[in-house]
Amino acid sequence: MGIVTVLWEKWTEFRRDFYKITVSTMVSPLMYLIIFGMGIQTTSHGEPYLHFLIPGVVSMATMTGSFSAIAQNMSVQRLYEKALDQVMVSPTPLWQFILGQVIGGSLRVMSAVGVTLLLTLPTRTDLTFNLLSLGILFLNGTVFSTIALVLSFLAKSYTDAPRFTSYIIMPMSFLCNTFFSTEQMPNGFRQVISLLPLSQTCSMVRAVANSEPPGTFGFLVLGTYLAVFGLLSVWFIYKKKTL
Repeated sequence: MGIVTVLWEKWTEFRRDFYKITVSTMVSPLMYLIIFGMGIQTTSHGEPYLHFLIPGVVSMATMTGSFSAIAQNMSVQRLYEKALDQVMVSPTPLWQFILGQVIGGSLRVMSAVGVTLLLTLPTRTDLTFNLLSLGILFLNGTVFSTIALVLSFLAKSYTDAPRFTSYIIMPMSFLCNTFFSTEQMPNGFRQVISLLPLSQTCSMVRAVANSEPPGTFGFLVLGTYLAVFGLLSVWFIYKKKTL
């Protein structure tokens, strides 16, 4: 029941701010598609660059959308509205609250996926986006939702959320196989970047888009991040309850 309550809160928030959320979701992908995809006419691996760019932009949209949907809201609720204290004294199991936040953030980000895919329709590429690629994108959303939860528990003020975006989300947006391949990166650095969740998501979504198997390694990496940060978020909230 606690999960449904949290999801209903997320749904009410989404309906209330639907136009704001949708417009803000469109801006970055549209700019990337125009500047990198249409403005810079080039190829990647012998194919039009858009074939490489679109899966990366869609994957990045799930990362930024899920992270921003959780990090700022949870920071405000915890530090200023004290809503988290109310949850702790309520009969709602805390693990259900965490799970509801993660699922809600991931479901909300699927709207960003839909908007981004609509923006790519004029490009007329032959890329494939099916249930498998949507499942990968949803999984990526859950990973960054749990990361956002952990960081929101670490935040000391409301201004920390934008800082986390600058330190973590922005570098991954440009380094993790989104706009260019990591194959030319120096040894060591390339391997580290390839183990980041967005790198694996881009690789798997790009493979599915080109009608190739995504492999299992990426699922293992994303599953590991989800398990680690999910357990950390549960530990943080239960630790706060016992203080």
